Order: sequence, then structure tokens, then C-alpha cells
Amino acid sequence: MTDYSAATRLDPREQHFRIPGPRDGLSLFLRFLAGSGKHDAPRQAVLYVHGATFPSALSIAHRFDGRSWRDALNEAGFDVWGLDFYGFGHSDRYPEMSQPAADHPPLCVAADAAAQLEAAVCFILGHQSLEKLSLISHSWGSMPAAKFAGANPALVDRLVLFGPISRREPQGSATAPTFPAWRIVTIEDQWKRFIEDVPPSEPPVLSRAHFEEWSRFYLDSDPESRSRDRAGVKTPLGPFSEIMQAWHGKLAYDPALVRCPVAIVRGEWDGLMLDADARWLFDAFSNAPEKRDIKISRGTHLMHLETMRHALWRESIGFLQGDQVAPAAARRRTQYGLR
Repeated sequence: MTDYSAATRLDPREQHFRIPGPRDGLSLFLRFLAGSGKHDAPRQAVLYVHGATFPSALSIAHRFDGRSWRDALNEAGFDVWGLDFYGFGHSDRYPEMSQPAADHPPLCVAADAAAQLEAAVCFILGHQSLEKLSLISHSWGSMPAAKFAGANPALVDRLVLFGPISRREPQGSATAPTFPAWRIVTIEDQWKRFIEDVPPSEPPVLSRAHFEEWSRFYLDSDPESRSRDRAGVKTPLGPFSEIMQAWHGKLAYDPALVRCPVAIVRGEWDGLMLDADARWLFDAFSNAPEKRDIKISRGTHLMHLETMRHALWRESIGFLQGDQVAPAAARRRTQYGLR
């Protein structure tokens, strides 16, 4: 069995933890970097919940030109944690991932991931002696994050949903396709996904040099990636399966159960989170005491890796700090175009 225990520190101050997860015999990996808060100020922790194809080290903690989203959060005083779900990064792989993909259903669905998230949150709160923390999620990660927040309202302070997946009405009699347990995601797959939503008349929002650097770390997230005929990362297909389910009328959680402040943050060119999707999801968070829909110009579904990432950082940090931008934020939809 492949050893996933070793993890490179992305910062010399970074701490790593392996904790028991909900599945017997499988452990979860957490990375932690403390913020620069004042000693007399209460600690505020944020846990990042990754999306469907790459772990926390390649998203909130990845540094472009020497700086990451995590760095910005740290400088604002937040302690930042990153969780790798089973099958991703440095957490253990499902045993089914060493077997033929067609022999098992999709791995790492939202209910399973929410149980992993619960294990991580309980560990973090105990480790830091905190009563609650905030969550930042990306894409499909919004499903386990919001599912957990709805079931555990006392443990979640604020919820940032970056490029979340919304429910769409099924088209005609179409049903969601079925998927195997896992798939291989290549560098070419990722590059196509990263650039496909940018209008042809617009300049790139992600440089090829930045992507080449990122892609090396991406292959490093799976020790077996370079041994395959086409180098690629073995990835659970539960997330992609649930995105398809959501677009066929079945979202993996009930937004009405979430009772903390919620921010939807998305890019102008996000093909997975359209204006109609954001409108439905915003309205569906009917019991959130505060909610925002923030649309940032010149950003796609991967905006945290693009030129407009700094605007994403600012908006998420402002929301987590509890700033007020609209007097009736809990009752109306708000949008911001940032250039």
C-alpha cells in the first residue's frame, strides 16, 4: 500500500496532524498555520474545505509569486487549517482505490465527507480550545461544508462558499449519469478546465508559468502519478457524481438548515455557478442571519489561482471579520463587481 504519511511543509512554521477519521483504519491529514493575531485577542480559526480534484495545499495554501490566500488570512489574524479528504493529498486512500473503478460506487460523497469534516472540526476545536470556527469551501466542497454547518450550528461561526455548486432543475426526463469509484485526472485535464471559461477575446487570467509550477505540485499529491502511462492523479468520483446530481435536481444538503452567516463568492466567468444558480442558492439559505452574493469580475471557477485572487481574498476576509456592506444583507441579494 502506498505511504501517504510524508508531507512537505509549505512554510517552516506549518504544523501537520494525522487524526482518526470516521472509517476504521483510515486517517485524515490536517495542515495548520497560526495567524499573526495579538496575544490578548481571541483566536479565530478557519478551516478550508477543498473541491473535487485537488487538496488544500494546492488551493488555499499554494503560493503564487510568494503569497497565498492562507498568508492573507494569517496576516488578518486567522489561524488557518486545511483538511485533505480521504483519497486526496496526504490523507489515506480508500481501499477501493486500489481496485477496479467499475467495481464500486463513487467514493467521497458529501455525507461521507461531512463525517470526515466533523472529525477534523472536533479535533481543531479541542486542540485550540475554541467553541466554534469558520469554514471556507470551494466548488463541491460547499456540499460537505454546508451539510456539516446545517447539522452543527453551534460549531460554525461563518461560512464562505467560493464557487459553490447549486441545484438546477432537471431538463426533461433526463436523469443524472452514473460513475465508477475513481478516475485519473491528468495535467492536460486540469489545464483545459482552468482556461475553458475565459472568453476568447479576453487575455489569460492564469499564466502558463504559474500553471506549470502548480502542476508539478499537483502530480506530487499522488506518489504514483508519474508511474502511469499518462501522468495523472487518482481522484475519487463522489464529488463529480454529486455535481451531476445537483444539476439534475438533487442537492446533497438542505440550505435551509444552515443558521450561520453565509457568503457566496464567485467569478464573473464561472461556468459552474451561473447567475441563476447563485440566485437559487442565495434564496435557499432562508435561515441564514446574514448572506451575501459577491460576484468578482474576470474570475472563473478557479479564481483562487488567477489574477483576481486578491479580490477573492479581500472579500472573504472582510466577510469573516464581520464587516457590514449592506444594511439589509440578510434580506436581499448583494453583488459586487471588482476590477
